[in-house]
Amino acid sequence: MKTIFSLFAGAICTLACCSVSIAADNELTNEERDAGWQLLFNGTDYTGWKCNNGKEIASDVVDHAMQPYESGGYIIIHDKQFGDFIFKCDVKMPEQCNSGIFFRVENPADPVNTGFETQIATGNGTSCHDFGAIYDLVPTTHNASKGSGQWDNVEIRCEGAKFSVKVNGELVCQMNADEFDQPGERAIDGDHKFKLNGKRRAIKDFSRVGYLGFQDHGHPVWYKNVKVLPLTKK
Repeated sequence: MKTIFSLFAGAICTLACCSVSIAADNELTNEERDAGWQLLFNGTDYTGWKCNNGKEIASDVVDHAMQPYESGGYIIIHDKQFGDFIFKCDVKMPEQCNSGIFFRVENPADPVNTGFETQIATGNGTSCHDFGAIYDLVPTTHNASKGSGQWDNVEIRCEGAKFSVKVNGELVCQMNADEFDQPGERAIDGDHKFKLNGKRRAIKDFSRVGYLGFQDHGHPVWYKNVKVLPLTKK
């Protein structure tokens, strides 16, 4: 009996030592802290965030999730700017949704034309306007969203000119901005919509550093576990 108990106790100890810590919502694991991840939302209020027009965010935190709907701006942005990074968050959509996660926004007053957007939208499509696409530039290979009312995990990785998007751990979209060096050029037929001073831009010319943000596009969308890992150049 003592031998059996000792083996059982040893197995429990081994499992405890080998397990990876699991964080509660809006917290980092010990492993994430050690790796350099930064938590951008505390689950309680909008500390570190503001509307892109500089105003205080008018909408409330709902059930420990950010909710940009009726925030008072077109997007809400974090105070810090990031260049090369891995960004992660969980997002939940209503039955009808058309929204987005903005990144590398150079000018907060004009996020659409000076930054990039990962599309957050209901539906099962795979166009450059569907869930996980780099909006109006690169379509998704497949739609990995769980659908409205479910929490989807989104990961955006930016390293220099190269971007990738994962949804629920599945790679759905990639882009190399340096490949689009002509005004209006994108991964599909036709010109993209992005202009500066009335003229279409070359995607290669977009800033490699900028703000992160969540769009208020007329639908309540919820975000939690918002975090970023800055990537240092080797």
